[in-house]
Amino acid sequence: MPARLDHTIVHSRDRFAAARFLTELIDAPEPKPFGPFASVPLANGVTLDYLDHPGHPGDPDGQPGSPIVSQHLAFLVTDQEFDEILGRIRERGLPYWADPAHAEPQRINHLFDGRGVYIDDPDGHSLEFITHTYF
Repeated sequence: MPARLDHTIVHSRDRFAAARFLTELIDAPEPKPFGPFASVPLANGVTLDYLDHPGHPGDPDGQPGSPIVSQHLAFLVTDQEFDEILGRIRERGLPYWADPAHAEPQRINHLFDGRGVYIDDPDGHSLEFITHTYF
């Protein structure tokens, strides 16, 4: 049996603000505290655990940390969920793109008989929402 992804850690400057950015877009429940994390459980059982990156403004040691390395997180959603998410993106006036290189601003794509959109979260992570898997 192949391995299943259970959770992954997403570094942020403010774990709850970053987790809320996502949960508000996807209309998910409030992130839950779990140890040093703000946890966002997803429908397929995977949890995104947002963690304050060393050197963030609230870091108790006050030492500057290394920059946050951008991650790409892709979410498979239904057509209805896509419409709702895109509506929230537009309502908030957030920039979005049809492609990961940000060459097609304020557009969506229609790859693999579906629709897709990319946005950047406040920490520079690339969030992709697609209605059809690429495989």
